[in-house]
Amino acid sequence: MNDDKDQSLREDIRRLGRLLGDTVRNQHGDEVFDLIEQVRQNSVRFRRDADQAARAELESTLDSLTNDQTTQVIRAFSYFSHLVNLAEDQHHIRRTRAHQIAGSAPRQGSLAHTIAALYATGQGTQQLQDFFQTAQVAPVLTAHPTEVQRKSILNCQMVITRLLDERDRMQLTPEESAANDEALGRAVLTLWQTRMLRTSKLSVLDEVENGLSFYDYTFLRELPQLYAGLEDLLADKDPAFREQELPSFMKMGSWIGGDRDGNPFVTASVLENTMAMQATRAFRFYLDELHTLGSQLSMATLLVKVSDPLLALAQASPDHSPHRSDEPYRLAISGIYARVAATYTGLLGLLPHIPPSGEAAPYANAEELAAELDIVHQSLLQNGSAALTRGRLRHLRRAVRVFGFYLAPLDLRQNSDVHERVVAELLQAANPELDYLSLDEDARIAVLVKEISSARPLASPYLTYSEETQSELAIYRAAAIAQQRYGKQAVPNCIISKTDGVSDMLELALLLKEAGLLHPAEGRLDVNIIPLFETIGDLQNSAPAMDRLFGIPAYRRLLDSRQQAQEVMLGYSDSNKDGGFLTSGWELYKAELDLIQVFAHHQVRLRLFHGRGGSVGRGGGPSYQAILAQPAGAVQGQIRLTEQGEVITAKYGNPEVGRRNLEVLAAATMEASLLSAGEQPPRPEFLRVMEELSDHAFKAYRHLVYETEGFEQYFWESTVISEIAGLNIGSRPASRKKSTAIEDLRAIPWVFSWSQCRLMLPGWFGFGAAVQAYLLAHPEDGLATLQAMFREWSFFSTVLSNMEMVLAKSDIGIASRYAQLVKDDSLRQRIFPRIEAEHSLTIAVLKQISGQDELLAANPLLARSIRNRFPYLSPLNHVQVELLERFRQGDQDERVRRGIHLSINGIAAGLRNSG
Repeated sequence: MNDDKDQSLREDIRRLGRLLGDTVRNQHGDEVFDLIEQVRQNSVRFRRDADQAARAELESTLDSLTNDQTTQVIRAFSYFSHLVNLAEDQHHIRRTRAHQIAGSAPRQGSLAHTIAALYATGQGTQQLQDFFQTAQVAPVLTAHPTEVQRKSILNCQMVITRLLDERDRMQLTPEESAANDEALGRAVLTLWQTRMLRTSKLSVLDEVENGLSFYDYTFLRELPQLYAGLEDLLADKDPAFREQELPSFMKMGSWIGGDRDGNPFVTASVLENTMAMQATRAFRFYLDELHTLGSQLSMATLLVKVSDPLLALAQASPDHSPHRSDEPYRLAISGIYARVAATYTGLLGLLPHIPPSGEAAPYANAEELAAELDIVHQSLLQNGSAALTRGRLRHLRRAVRVFGFYLAPLDLRQNSDVHERVVAELLQAANPELDYLSLDEDARIAVLVKEISSARPLASPYLTYSEETQSELAIYRAAAIAQQRYGKQAVPNCIISKTDGVSDMLELALLLKEAGLLHPAEGRLDVNIIPLFETIGDLQNSAPAMDRLFGIPAYRRLLDSRQQAQEVMLGYSDSNKDGGFLTSGWELYKAELDLIQVFAHHQVRLRLFHGRGGSVGRGGGPSYQAILAQPAGAVQGQIRLTEQGEVITAKYGNPEVGRRNLEVLAAATMEASLLSAGEQPPRPEFLRVMEELSDHAFKAYRHLVYETEGFEQYFWESTVISEIAGLNIGSRPASRKKSTAIEDLRAIPWVFSWSQCRLMLPGWFGFGAAVQAYLLAHPEDGLATLQAMFREWSFFSTVLSNMEMVLAKSDIGIASRYAQLVKDDSLRQRIFPRIEAEHSLTIAVLKQISGQDELLAANPLLARSIRNRFPYLSPLNHVQVELLERFRQGDQDERVRRGIHLSINGIAAGLRNSG
């Protein structure tokens, strides 16, 4: 049966592979094609059959390539990885549709499954209505330097995706099938001839534009469709929902253009341009939809009745065409179009590509636009045309409520050290005798509380401040202007990186007061102040810090204007780099438990913002399982989480895949909030065991990474970290400071580098040593306890599942080739055997605990994916090592440097996991 289910996938992979081969032959001749085919066949034989003769021939061939041949091999295998990704995404869509057509039971992770489960427990209407009234689900796009694909490549892939989908959905005639094949061939040729690498570094606004493309692909259309599907699902299940429209509980978020932590290129001007670019995208969508809607609602008063409010809209329309004089809906839509156009021009100084029929007053806000669209909806509903409310009009009304005039709420983020320096300068300029930086925490809090309680501004227009202080004040003022122009939700959040105390949060409050975003006299705060706890120590201090903050009356007064809700962000990436995979996960879990208690004590609503990365080594992994694995009480109907780098493309580049991923987030949040509340907490002994495991894992990880002499050198020489820094894949530097210290390195390139050399070290190291130490201390029942934890505790099983995925993608044989790049033999011999031994031990104990004979035995889809793509990854890794050797020995041939960067792209695509 599985073979039958995968037959279409294999056919798509063969078809795309054949077209790529034809392209290579036509473009470069039989010699190049034969070389690539020889490499492919030997790699497949070695991977499939462990054929050592094929391995020897493969290595001999790859080691003897010229620079030009190397480039062609890298390009061929990289593009094949991209094409396999497209085929797999299409197969997921195909299988989902097959289940739906067959009438299969709703699958786990779908809203249908979650709602059915909820009603099965005896819950229903009231619980769901309460949930939707306060729910908030927000995936937040970030511009971290892990997206190695150019937008031009993504555009080519979208064409290929559409053509594959056409083959699935339509019964093609022979002529149509041939035309589809020909179009696929053209698309593959275009892909082959499209430059894979960027020739210049991305600017922040380039990153903004790349992020906005996913609104065109997915969000603007698929999110309203998700709402419509959920409303219909609930209406079919429960009569109480038949006349209800759900609140807009799910919205997108963004950091792109607002994240200043370590990125000096994000300025007030960039923030202003970002908001304008976002608003432009929203307005153009609304204008296009209104234009089409006006052509569709052609009903005449001779044939239909209309409501008085609709008639008033029609009469107010600047459209005086005699051809539409008896078509009130068209006139109303024409009037709405004219008002949107006026708003667009007034806010952005731009003209719509289709001019309005006349002048009209602009809207003061998006709520006014939504209200007029509601008039159209109500008139249709009241006069026998309910069916006409359910198409384009329904989706447009939802889009306006979700995206407003700002498209996506933009978060600001800055490091607490910057806030500290700026506040210190402002205070000293106002009172030269006050040395803020020399004060202890208690004294700082006292000074800050006094300042944020006073309406007197601290900054003076008559003083000159440092460039840093001027820049920080300017960006908060730009945020205040953005709120006035586009709505309060345009810039609703300010995040403080590296928060380790109460003063960090009050420093931001003071800066917000200076920009008019905090109003002392009214006790009003116009943005959320969000601490980000990142390191292991910060996570451990998070609950005490929030407890102390809530004990300050001046801050509690401000929370009244935020409905007594406080958001806290937890950093997965840096805690992982700081303390290792297992300890990071455990400290995050404990921090959530402690925060739940503190917030309950102070009667403040907790909203957690999960700074999850794309890869497991940065806290990533499947979102559904991750949300369900949260401690009871941690979700409470509200959750935000980051979507980073290449994960954005993987999740949202394909519209259908994108809608499915959005649905998973909504379903998991609903399930964790309503179905997990009654679950039993983990056994106390499980918590004790986890603490013991974490302690052992932390020591093993820290000993290797931070306490082993020469490890920093080993890392820089055995990975592509130096070469990654030269890739034009983001506006942000790889390190926070000009150093090679691992402490200063950003978590993203740290994980990216380990994934390229196929070690994936941040996603597993320390677990094997931890389990071994635990079993030695508990020889009688230790293994049985761990197996019970795996069966009964979703947190522990999710940790192991994520680690298993990483280990399945790792390859210690390939990693050993990278270890040979380390010049110092003794250093290599001190470190790599330790890593190799821990890798072997970790796999062994994981199998013991899970009871599996092979990795991914319980995840056949991922196992299949790895089988499909690994024969095409091994040659890329082999060639990358060869090129690194040439480059580091002084070969400055541009083809060598470009080949390294191409191989980085190809390996990232093949792993679907850059950092």
